Amino acid sequence: MTTVYDIPPEVLIQKAAEELKAMDAVESPDWAQFAKTGVHKEAPPYDENWWYIRAASVLRRIYVDGPVGVERLRTFYGGKKNRGSNPSQFRKGSGSVLRKIVQQLEQEGLVGNTPEGRVITAKGRSFLDGVAFSAKPEIVEQNAALAKY
Repeated sequence: MTTVYDIPPEVLIQKAAEELKAMDAVESPDWAQFAKTGVHKEAPPYDENWWYIRAASVLRRIYVDGPVGVERLRTFYGGKKNRGSNPSQFRKGSGSVLRKIVQQLEQEGLVGNTPEGRVITAKGRSFLDGVAFSAKPEIVEQNAALAKY
């Protein structure tokens, strides 16, 4: 059986984002078009589907690292803040964005809450493994095309 570990993250996240967009519980809030994803960013994301891509990425991160909390996810989605002539410093990502995404994934039943942190549920594991299985033929096709050269 194909799992999340067998597919490159970029391909899996794009496919999962398309699937999450079709779900009712995962929906971009009105303020998302104006929100930055962290204090280290200078502007909001350009892609209008960034909420679903981030939700798919968070779901994969919980699958791989689980159990995790919002604070640990903030560290993963952080980055360097440009401070001009001063040295750059690391800053955490936006907690509000991650919290809302995790709550939406919980509402859909893909993520569960435990005392140790958020974990992937059986439905979430099945969802991501199904997405990985559907993406497998594309990966095999790309590898075959590269092998010709």
